[in-house]
Amino acid sequence: MRIFGSIRRNSVNLGKVKNYLVYALGEIILISIGVLIAWKINNANEIKKSRAIELKIYNNLREELDTNIKVIDSAILHYTEDLKTMQKTLNYVGLSSNELTAGAKDTIILTKFKSINLVSGAVNSIITTKFEMLESDVLKKLIVAYPNDLEALKTQEVVVKNIVANRIQPILEKHLSLVDVLPKESIKYEKIRISGEKSNYSTLLQSKEYQNSIIDRLVQSEALVTMAKSLRKKTLVISINLDQELN
Repeated sequence: MRIFGSIRRNSVNLGKVKNYLVYALGEIILISIGVLIAWKINNANEIKKSRAIELKIYNNLREELDTNIKVIDSAILHYTEDLKTMQKTLNYVGLSSNELTAGAKDTIILTKFKSINLVSGAVNSIITTKFEMLESDVLKKLIVAYPNDLEALKTQEVVVKNIVANRIQPILEKHLSLVDVLPKESIKYEKIRISGEKSNYSTLLQSKEYQNSIIDRLVQSEALVTMAKSLRKKTLVISINLDQELN
């Protein structure tokens, strides 16, 4: 009888152990499922957050590219006007001062060069701190190359500005009087116009130094127009790839 009683007790104890194991296993499974769900939610939130940051980067870049397109379009216009001015100036060579119209003299005197202001803050920010967040390899390559393209145009602008400041302006001041740029309708400058040194356009136009400086500016301005048009195309290509990412 004692033997049968012991067997019954062991059976009961064994049942309790089995029940406990089942309960413990259930708890482990529930905890694992909870952890998995929490991980999934956290991962989804991180992905969503990362995508939101990425879209913000893209939008900032899009605004910057739009700005540069407008600036480049304006630059191409005034670079082209500079070319026309240089071409007209070369056509004046051989004419005497009396043969030059007032408009021709204004063209010769007014040799200002207007620099443009391209922006690159968003591009540089992406390259230095957020580059790994971009998914498109094509877009990455375009963005990496873009600052160099911007710098190349700025460098070419400096070349033209130096020709104007260091070569053309000194020659103009040597042969021409700045009295010619004073308002002609104002009587305040009547005395200096009558008594001051007169401009010698003929000597200026016959100067080989002057002719060479104008030709050099013409050539460099042609290169500037070509580079600006190329930069515009590259900017548009980045914009197109960026739109694909945004959509």
